[in-house]
Amino acid sequence: MSDNKKIIFLVGGTGAQGLAVIDALLAPDAEGNASPYTVRAGTFEDQAAIVKGLDGAYGAYINTDGFTVGEVREVHAGMSIFEAAKATPGLKHYVWSSVMYGSKAGGFKPEYRSGHLNGKGLVAEWVSTHASDASPQGLAWSIVTAGPYTDMLPSGLLEPLNVRKDGTVVFAAPLGDGIMPLVSLKDIGWWARYTFDHRTETSGRDLDIVSENITWDDLVKTFTKVTGKPAVYVPQTIDEWFANFHIGLSDAKIGTGSLTVKENFAGFWAVFRDRKVVKDVEWCKSVHPGTQSVEQWMRENNYQGKGPTSLKGVEDTGRWPVNEDVTSRL
Repeated sequence: MSDNKKIIFLVGGTGAQGLAVIDALLAPDAEGNASPYTVRAGTFEDQAAIVKGLDGAYGAYINTDGFTVGEVREVHAGMSIFEAAKATPGLKHYVWSSVMYGSKAGGFKPEYRSGHLNGKGLVAEWVSTHASDASPQGLAWSIVTAGPYTDMLPSGLLEPLNVRKDGTVVFAAPLGDGIMPLVSLKDIGWWARYTFDHRTETSGRDLDIVSENITWDDLVKTFTKVTGKPAVYVPQTIDEWFANFHIGLSDAKIGTGSLTVKENFAGFWAVFRDRKVVKDVEWCKSVHPGTQSVEQWMRENNYQGKGPTSLKGVEDTGRWPVNEDVTSRL
């Protein structure tokens, strides 16, 4: 009966990741049995609402939006939510949705600082200093560390920027010969469900997940294989890449943080360009044999290049304004 279901308090439930997690949590299990979970949605900066949302819950899945509010506010919110969870009687499993800690991966050199990577990464580091208690009466914590979404390929950060007159689709990025550890939203949902289903096994662990480590040379080859369309990768510097977008974007501030959009994404791209984060795909496949490769994702989503978005930030604010005078020459 629904009254016996375990309540998962979920922050970020209206975003792309949150919707995928909700779908996975509410889905029947592999044997077709009804899900043991129900979801209670919440926001991440209203502390009173957070305390109320945690009350009576079995677990919490917390996915904050650092790109909207900035690194400082995200760190504060992440710590405050965990503190509230620790003070909530009966809460059994706290899951922090993280991404790679860019600055740490880059040896704390300033060129690898990216606020929307570091915010989640800093909170993950802090959460991991606390004891995780998987006993029947304890509060266990787990961290699910994802990365850039495969689902960003149709829109947002990773979309192609031009189609030439001969039909060649142009993927331009300041990635060099680096590796992007992409993870599909479908896979993130699977790992979220797995984590709650395996509280003891995942207690006190950072599950560093990935669907595929891929270079952009291999991305365009995969794109052509799937679609039959010619494609090319154009490596760029960070200045060249930002020139693809209208003046003013690069100087905009992210939330209340000190980084501009350009500074933030310069660090973001540098982490992957210099291969500071390359994840263990084989381990992921050993736990999740259905891990979705980029090719599988493209086929399942009938990917043809640019397309509709599942990303809430893009839905809310629109795509970055492209400077077609520049991109048309790519």
